[in-house]
Amino acid sequence: IQPSIQEALMEERPVIALESTIITHGMAYPQNLSMAREVEEIVRTNGAVPATVGIFRGRIHVGLTDEELEFLASSKNVVKVSRRDLPFVLSQGLSGGTTVSGTMIAAHKAGIPVFVTGGIGGVHRGGENSLDVSADLTELGRTPVAVVSAGVKSILDIGRTLEYLETQGVCVAAFGESREFPAFFSRQSGFQAPYHVRDEEEAAELIASTLGLGLSSGVLIAVPCPQERAASGQVIEEAIQQALGEARSKGITGKELTPFMLQKINELTGGKSLDSNLALIQNNARVGSCIAVALSKLQRARRKGNLPRRADTIPPQPVVIGGINVDFIAKAQNPVILGGGQTNAGRVRRTFGGVGRNLADCLSRLGLTPLFLSAIGKDEHSESILHYCHHMDMSAVLQLEGKSTATYCAVITSTGELSVGLGDMDIHHQITERYVSQFKENLCQAPLVCIDGNVPLSTIQYVCQLAREHQLAVCYEPTDENKASKPFLSDSWKALTYISPNLQELRAINRTLGNPLPAGIEYSE
Repeated sequence: IQPSIQEALMEERPVIALESTIITHGMAYPQNLSMAREVEEIVRTNGAVPATVGIFRGRIHVGLTDEELEFLASSKNVVKVSRRDLPFVLSQGLSGGTTVSGTMIAAHKAGIPVFVTGGIGGVHRGGENSLDVSADLTELGRTPVAVVSAGVKSILDIGRTLEYLETQGVCVAAFGESREFPAFFSRQSGFQAPYHVRDEEEAAELIASTLGLGLSSGVLIAVPCPQERAASGQVIEEAIQQALGEARSKGITGKELTPFMLQKINELTGGKSLDSNLALIQNNARVGSCIAVALSKLQRARRKGNLPRRADTIPPQPVVIGGINVDFIAKAQNPVILGGGQTNAGRVRRTFGGVGRNLADCLSRLGLTPLFLSAIGKDEHSESILHYCHHMDMSAVLQLEGKSTATYCAVITSTGELSVGLGDMDIHHQITERYVSQFKENLCQAPLVCIDGNVPLSTIQYVCQLAREHQLAVCYEPTDENKASKPFLSDSWKALTYISPNLQELRAINRTLGNPLPAGIEYSE
C-alpha cells in the first residue's frame, strides 16, 4: 500500500479504489494514461484520495506512482487480472491490470470500502448457452465493497446480469431520481434497478447499512452517463450486433471478448462510444468521491456518537478479549539460585494477572467498564478471582467445569532476573471464535477492542475481520515472543490500530513478516 494511501486510511480520510484494466486493456496509449491521470485528479478535487490498483512483478500495489501508471499504460504484454488469475500472476512475478473483481479483492484487503469503475462485467449475450459470466458478479456476491459504475457494459445481456446479481444477493441501486438501470454508453437500458438512491448521502447510508450487517457481499451503485455526452441507444445497439458477428466469425471469446468489442464499437460509432466512455468514467469518479466523503463523515459521526441517541441508550462499552491468570511469584533471597533439588530461601506471593485481565482492570479503574471476554475453571482459584475483580464487568467470562484456571509460576532471583517460568494456560483455547461471536453486536459498536496474544489464532482473525468491516479500533498486546506473531501470519494485522510489543516480541513479528533485522538491534538490551 502506497504510504500516502496508508496514511489516509489511518487518518480515516475517504479513499477511492480505481481499477487498472481500463488502462491496460480498455484504451490505447497515450489516451489511457491521460484518462487515468484525469480520473485521479477528479477524485482529489472532490475531497477523496485516489488509490489505483495494479500488479507489478508479482506484487499487488494499492496506489500507483505516475511512473507506475505510465508503465501500465504503455506496456504491451501485461495481463488482465481477475480473481482466478491472481495466484498465477503473483507466483510468476508478472505485471498486470486488475479487473473489477481483482480490484475489489485488493480494496477489501486494504480496507477501502468504495471503488469506482466505468462499467462492470456481466452475463454475455448468449451466456445461457456459453455460461460466459463475468467474475465481477460473483465477486460482488462475496466481497463487501461498494462499486460505483455506469451500470453494466451494454455489450452484455443486462436483463440476465440483473437476475444473476439478485441470485448473488447483491444490493443494486440506480443513482438519481429514476430507477432506470443505465446501459454504460446510454442512460436507458429498458430495465429497472431494484432500488434507487437520490444523492451521495443516501448512497452512503446504504453502504454503511450493508457493511454494518456484515453480509460479506457488495453494493452496486449504477450512475447514468451525463445526458449531454450519452450515446444513442439505437446507434450503440447496431454497432454491438455488428461487432458480435465479427467476434463470432473470428472465434474471439473469454476475457479477450470485452476489449475487442469496445474497440470495434468505437470504430463503428466514429469515436462516439469512446467519448461517452470517457464522460461516464469522469462522472463516476466525481459521484463516487462524493459518496466516499459522505460515507467517511457518516462513519466518523457514528464512531464519535454524534448521531441523535435516545436518552435511555447506554454508551457502547470497550471490549477486552484475553487471558486471566493466577500468578505465583517466587523471589529468592540470594542472587544465585541453587540447583540440585535444594530449597532456596525466599518469598512466595500470589497475584492476579493475565494480560487481558490487566487491560480490563485498568479500563475499569478509568471508569470505562469494558465487557471482558475470557475463561476460567470452576476450581479453587475461580472464587478468589471473581472476588478480586468485583469492580469489573465479569458477567461474560466463561466458567468451565472440569477445566483449570490458568496459572503461572515465576521463579526470580533477588535482583529480579527471571530464572524459570512455568505456565498452565490451556484454558485460553476456550476463548473461541464461537464464544466471542456471541458478542458480535457489542464488538461492532465498541469504541475500542483490546485483544491479547493468549487468544487462539482463529479468534484473532475473526476480530480483525470484524474490525475491517466496521472500522473498529483494535489494540493488540503481543503477550510474549512465542505468541506475538499470531495476527502477522495473515493479513489480519492490517486491521490493528495499536500494538505494544517489547523488543523480543518486535523481533519475532519482524521475522514473521520476512523483514531483515535493522543493524544494531540484535545487540540491544
